[in-house]
Amino acid sequence: MGNPLILQSDFGLGDGAVSAMYGVANCVDQNLRIYNLTHEIPPFDIWEGSYRLLQTIAYWPENSVFVSVVDPGVGTDRRSVVARTASNHFIVTPDNGTLTHVHKEIGITGMRLIDETVNRLPNSGASHTFHGRDIYAYTGARLAAGVISFEQVGPQIDLEKLVMLPSMDAYMADGVLHGIIDVLDVRYGNVWTNISRSLLVDLQVQYGDLVKVTIEHESAIVFEREMIYGRSFAATEKGESLIYINSLDNIAVAINQQSFAQKYKIGTGVDWKVFIKKS
Repeated sequence: MGNPLILQSDFGLGDGAVSAMYGVANCVDQNLRIYNLTHEIPPFDIWEGSYRLLQTIAYWPENSVFVSVVDPGVGTDRRSVVARTASNHFIVTPDNGTLTHVHKEIGITGMRLIDETVNRLPNSGASHTFHGRDIYAYTGARLAAGVISFEQVGPQIDLEKLVMLPSMDAYMADGVLHGIIDVLDVRYGNVWTNISRSLLVDLQVQYGDLVKVTIEHESAIVFEREMIYGRSFAATEKGESLIYINSLDNIAVAINQQSFAQKYKIGTGVDWKVFIKKS
């Protein structure tokens, strides 16, 4: 039956792109178990694609194969690779920063360049704009089905050459937690930071305490307010702000039953800084 094959992209489901990837994988092995991580990554947003892999990968069995296609450089000389993680998962993707969060938090232990003379959909050589179908889905399916091994993907790549997006580790200095906004909880508009619960413990903040939260974008303050640290959203009244611990054990900022991100026009990445201080 092979190993699970999990697909992620910025393609959306409005046309046949994702279905074509499913079709290619099924032509490799009709017994493959194919799943979607998400196909709603904002167009060209490599950072979010990188984060969604981290959010998900640890909950899948070892040897699961992830295909992640957020590829604004398709058709250029950016590399097509398969990475093996320290958790013994595989990621098939362009080497364009998509592996940033997984490498930082889990670790990439090996990476191979996809040999397109072998691991490319037959008769697709004239196409240069749909590598998600022709290279990544095809290679990922072959790897998940056991048609090829990791070593048969192609030549090994020095991990020092792995493309990484700019990032920042969270830290505490002079009684203030410093971090960035990693991603948004898309449906509900909550803001997920990279500041860990352990740092909040070091700040000696407990449930029910007030904290001062400041959010800056390119050094300009876009939000600053005191709010409660709650176990869940029920710690506040509807429409009130709070911080809480999200499903990845990091601090998140929210408004009870409203979108914090939409109300304050919050974005993600290293240009969005978060500061938390005990009131």
